[in-house]
Amino acid sequence: MQLVGLNFFAGDMPGGDRGLVSWPARSAEFRDNIDVTVGIGERLGCRAFNALYGNRVDGVSADEQDEIGAESLALAARAADRIGGTVLVEPVSGTPTYPLKTAVDALAVIDRVRTRHDVTNVGLLADLYHLAVNGDDVDRVIADHVDRVAHVQIADAPGRNEPGTGDLPLMRQLAALEAGGYTGWVGLEYKPSTTSVDSFDWLSRERRTSAAAAH
Repeated sequence: MQLVGLNFFAGDMPGGDRGLVSWPARSAEFRDNIDVTVGIGERLGCRAFNALYGNRVDGVSADEQDEIGAESLALAARAADRIGGTVLVEPVSGTPTYPLKTAVDALAVIDRVRTRHDVTNVGLLADLYHLAVNGDDVDRVIADHVDRVAHVQIADAPGRNEPGTGDLPLMRQLAALEAGGYTGWVGLEYKPSTTSVDSFDWLSRERRTSAAAAH
């Protein structure tokens, strides 16, 4: 087994938190966690670090949150760069106050970090499920931004179960990512509709070791 992705501290996820990167009152908790998370990654050979951006909070302007978010991500990127790591920025569904819903939203954050803080190891985490249910044109995202994708995750929709249980053209989209030059891992971030073992039947055994990592 190899760990291929690791989250920075993201707050109380079951309670509704979705990261602390841009949360003014709690961004210090994220920053205090950076070296711990990168240290775990160094020991375990993990080089991809997901930094959930954080929900919008009352009483603070979006501009102020975005400035804090860019600073936090830059600090994380510099720490990850010491071990050849990449910080991931992810659009997420199901949380109305989470501001990054489309690939363009996340790429705007990434570009802000790169241009204002002179770091390059920040990339898009393209969760095809989240993008699709948020109404993004996933085919267009792949066609226009495959070179910006640093990690991929999948689940079918509706239901967020394994591929083949819903309506998303995941196999075509994975093929398009591969054709566009994406060579990284594909995280299976779905809820099995059956047993965990049977939920892998959609993927041939030969492809399991070369194209997917169970998340």
